[in-house]
Formats: sequence, structure tokens, C-alpha cells
Amino acid sequence: MDNRTLALKAVEAKKIAHPPYSNFHVGAALLTEEGKVYLGGNIEISSYSLTICAERTAVFKAFSEGERNFKAIAIAGDAPDFCSPCGSCRQVLMDLCGDIDVIMINQKEELKVLKLSQLLPFAFGDKDLK
Repeated sequence: MDNRTLALKAVEAKKIAHPPYSNFHVGAALLTEEGKVYLGGNIEISSYSLTICAERTAVFKAFSEGERNFKAIAIAGDAPDFCSPCGSCRQVLMDLCGDIDVIMINQKEELKVLKLSQLLPFAFGDKDLK
């Protein structure tokens, strides 16, 4: 699957988001090495600290289905510019998905592609626990 197709799936995933307080929809599409795509939308609750981002929704869905090998994640948000994963999502992605491609799409349908390690340099990981 090419980057644009995956990014457009992230745009579609915004429809499954549940942001009743911020009204800021985020969609994510996580691509496995085998070509399967897991979609996620942000899910807000009244206690914002317990809200879950679209990226983590997609990762946890994939993990709960037994997936362990990932290629890329695409992210789309309501802002006119690119929507980058938050710090918590960056850590979860690095721990569970590795240094995958992060594809961001803006409202003009322009793409920005970075490796996760560019978004989270000097990442903390299991190697730091030994």
C-alpha cells in the first residue's frame, strides 16, 4: 500500500473519532508488514487525562488481534496543518511498533513522512531497563 492510500484511510478514520468536548477529530491508520490496516479514532471522555488518541487506539486494536510487525502509521487531524503524534503516542509507537514511517496528511492532502526516530530522538526503551 502506498503512503497516499494509507493517509487517506487515516482521513476516513476521523469519522470514527469521538471528541464531544474538543470537537477535534483525529484518525489513524496503522499498516502491518502483511498489508493489513487497523484504523483508530481519538476517544474523549470528560476526564481528559483518560482520553485515548487515535494512534494508540489503532495500535492497541492491532495488538489485541495478535499483530506484532508494523510498517507505517498515517495520521490525519482537523487542523489545517499536519497532525503529529503526541509524546505518549510516540513512546507507545516506538515500544510496540519500532522505528516505523509516520505519514501525516494535512487538509490540502499534502504528505509529510518521517521515521518515528526523527519524532522521538533518544527514545527510552527496553534496552534502558537492563
